[in-house]
Amino acid sequence: MNIIDVLIMVGYFAVLIGVGVIGSRRAKTAEDYILAGRNLGFFMYFGCLTAVILGGASTIGSAQLGYEYGLSGMWLVFMLGFGIMLLGLFLIKRITNFKVMTISEFLGKRFNTQTQLISALVASIYAMMVTVTQVIGMGTILNVLIGWNLTTSMLVGGGIVLFYTILGGMWSVTMTDIVQFLVMTIGIFCFMLPMSVSSAGGWSQLSLQLPDTYFSLSGIGSSQIFHYFLLFGLGMVVAQDIWQRIFTAKTIKIARTGTIFAGIYSLLYGLAISVIGMCAFIVLPNLQDTQNAFASMASETLPAGILGFVLAGVISALMSTASGTLLASSTLITNDILKTYFFKNIKEKQFLILSRVVTSIIGIATIVFALWIQNVLVALDVAYAVLSGAVFVPVILGFFWKRATAKAAFYSIIVSTITILTGLAIEGISSTNPILYGIATSVVVMVFVSLIGQYQKQSVPGYHGNISSGADRSDS
Repeated sequence: MNIIDVLIMVGYFAVLIGVGVIGSRRAKTAEDYILAGRNLGFFMYFGCLTAVILGGASTIGSAQLGYEYGLSGMWLVFMLGFGIMLLGLFLIKRITNFKVMTISEFLGKRFNTQTQLISALVASIYAMMVTVTQVIGMGTILNVLIGWNLTTSMLVGGGIVLFYTILGGMWSVTMTDIVQFLVMTIGIFCFMLPMSVSSAGGWSQLSLQLPDTYFSLSGIGSSQIFHYFLLFGLGMVVAQDIWQRIFTAKTIKIARTGTIFAGIYSLLYGLAISVIGMCAFIVLPNLQDTQNAFASMASETLPAGILGFVLAGVISALMSTASGTLLASSTLITNDILKTYFFKNIKEKQFLILSRVVTSIIGIATIVFALWIQNVLVALDVAYAVLSGAVFVPVILGFFWKRATAKAAFYSIIVSTITILTGLAIEGISSTNPILYGIATSVVVMVFVSLIGQYQKQSVPGYHGNISSGADRSDS
């Protein structure tokens, strides 16, 4: 990289740290730290939600898939956007009515504290693994373009995210996300995409030089598309980092409209990154590590100054998702485990300190895992496989099936998680079957245990039923 690009990157990092410090001054309560005071308007909500959706896998992973398969590489991000739109269209009102901070807190209100505990453990692991993918992505980009070794690159990128997230929580994350969303949008759509197409000789040359399968939306294979639906389409519906952003909206209308627009933006982003990957296949036909397709393409085609800006945009996508999922993981552990079981009478100021301490510990653990795994798509597959297979069914049935019981939800999460992890260990990380096994197991356990529980209660003299859903349900 040219010295100008390096200076742009250093300046950008400095801006993020400065914005994080400013955000820390607004985080005076636990609700400020975790949910930005539930006070975001449309633009801030749309920008920060979009920023948390589109991260390392969306950018580096989609470029890699575009390089290997063509346009059908967009399905990964397409399913992220599809899941977000499903959430906005069908669940926003139900979610906001419960007035909770986490998805596990909803399950606790709908079922019981045991279900809240086990779902918090599963969801926090998911969020942490997504953070791991972003740290790996930052390391990959900085390694290729600046020339730092991979370990140093991960430590720098992950350390900056950890710093501003610890300081201001959701306020810092929101303020930095707006900066990151703008830089990401301009960098990808105004610079990287048109310059990549131009360097490949234009769309006509793409049509002539690429195999026909690269222009087929099914080129990646129907089984892989279904795999992405199970992982990301369903996973987005029950992702804590997404729910947590929804709770930051000032009104239900802002939450619904912003969520749908974020889904549409995600579709366009996925298409753009896949095309960049296709261009890289022509410009860099002998690329040894296709995970470096985006970074290598940027280095090959962009002039000094613009390269630094585009790099800042890509790092923006990674950092915004990393900070959101890091905060999501720490919120689940702090609010649904530590506060519920160990610090029941904790004061507001103490809870804020506890949140920062937990965020620090998880952030350090995340960087360690990133250094160990070092593969974006592998880490992402593990995260979403467990989330989609183990948590999706209890949440959806909790919303729409009044006869679902607490015991059923609790055992459903445990049994399906074991099923998924066992399946992944036997059949491999990329296999779709373990997710299907997990979802099937979850449905069977939920239905069977719920119906058995209802039958047993109805056989008890004097039993007249109980309230099984609604935001005002008391824990029993």
